Parts: sequence; C-alpha cells; structure tokens
Amino acid sequence: MSTGAQITVASYNMRKAVGTDRKRDPHRVLDVIHEIDADIVALQEADKRVGGRGSAVPLQLIADYGLYKPVPLGVRHKRALEPMRKHADKLLKLDTRNIGWHGNAILVKHHIGVLDCDVLELPTLEPRGAVIAELLVGDTAIRVVGMHLDISGLWRRRQIRFILDAVAARSQPMPTILMGDTNEWRTLAGCLKDIGPDFHIAPTGPSFHARRPVAALDRIIVHRDLNIEAAGVHMSASARRASDHLPIWARVSA
Repeated sequence: MSTGAQITVASYNMRKAVGTDRKRDPHRVLDVIHEIDADIVALQEADKRVGGRGSAVPLQLIADYGLYKPVPLGVRHKRALEPMRKHADKLLKLDTRNIGWHGNAILVKHHIGVLDCDVLELPTLEPRGAVIAELLVGDTAIRVVGMHLDISGLWRRRQIRFILDAVAARSQPMPTILMGDTNEWRTLAGCLKDIGPDFHIAPTGPSFHARRPVAALDRIIVHRDLNIEAAGVHMSASARRASDHLPIWARVSA
C-alpha cells in the first residue's frame, strides 16, 4: 500500500434486510451503508435463504443508489428448475439474482477495480461460505475476505484455519483484511486466538444486539502490514432499526 494512503472498510450483518421491527426494508439497509461511506463493505446475510435465494437488496436498487457495485462472484447456488429461472423471473416480475455466496457479499465504490475474486466452501455441518476479493484502490492492491462463521466453536476454529490457508495459497501476496460475523463472543479466545501473530483485530466495539449492543460478534481482522488508524461501530438511529447487528468499520493505511 502506498505510504499515507487510507482505505475505509466496513462489515455489516444485514439480516436479509429484516430490521428489529421485523420488517424487510432494503432501502433502509442501503441508507445505513451510505451513512458509513466506506470504500469496501463486506455483507453477511445478503441473500435470502429460501426460494430463489436472491439478493435481499435487489441489484437494480443498489445501482439506483449509485455509490456501490457488488463484486461479481460469478456463482449461483444450485436450485431446482434452474433453466426456467429467467422465464419465471420475467413472468412474476421478480429479480432472484444473488450478490453473495452463502449470504456473503462485497460491495465496493465504483472507482475500485476488481483484480480477482473467489468463493470458499467452508468445512461445516451446515452450508457456510466465505468470499475473497482482490481489489485495486488507486495504485493500492488489497485483499478482502468476507465471512460468516458457524455458531459452533469447534467449527469456527476449523473455518478460520481454512480461510487463512486459502489466503496463504493465493498466487499474489497483498495486504489482507478479514471481515464478518465471527459468532465469537470471547475477545481473544476460540477462533480469534487462532488467527496468529500475522493479524490484529480492530478495536471496533460491541455490535450485537443493535438495540443494546453487548457482544462484539462482528470483527475486522487486519494483517500486520496495515495500520489501523481508527475503528468503531456505526450507531445511527437507522442502523439500530435496519438489522439486529450494527455495522462496524475501520480505517487502515500502510
């Protein structure tokens, strides 16, 4: 990363756009994301879990808001009658395209280039995944991993090891940031203890539950090649309603 360059990243478990009032409102989710104004946003629970598993925030709505574009992962979950999907979508006036992989997605501002991306099928008893995006911000290359780990501590530890091994196996070395809902209640134990000395955790603070945050389930984990200039939880009135998790953010530099 160029000396002095700063990039703001954020992570947000958007709960399929269902807020604390139990209403699904994708506009509200996008409003919160725009409030943060991060360069790169990792989303969890970005796609619906039933039916076509389409994006909880329609792609056209993201385009209409104008600030972000989804990283094109190029994958779809297998579904019954997949060849009929486009015809059904047109007939029913639905958009069932997904932007994520097992709910994980990455949004970037339009000036950010996508060098490469990949998806990971994580070891688990239930479907879990992670996404990797290698991005170009100006003349700075940065790798971002979006993840949503298991509720089981044993599987979380296996998953974080799997992700770190996948990062180490990438062909091009570059500064890396892991972001997402770790489901880890303990500060420096469990899967977070397993990240090793090459990474440090941004001091964002508690993000769950949005109404009264007491647990730091959401984490931004930054490689030691990067400095954490600032970090926090976005606690606007809109954010407290839009999901049961509050978004977290960090500003990093070389």
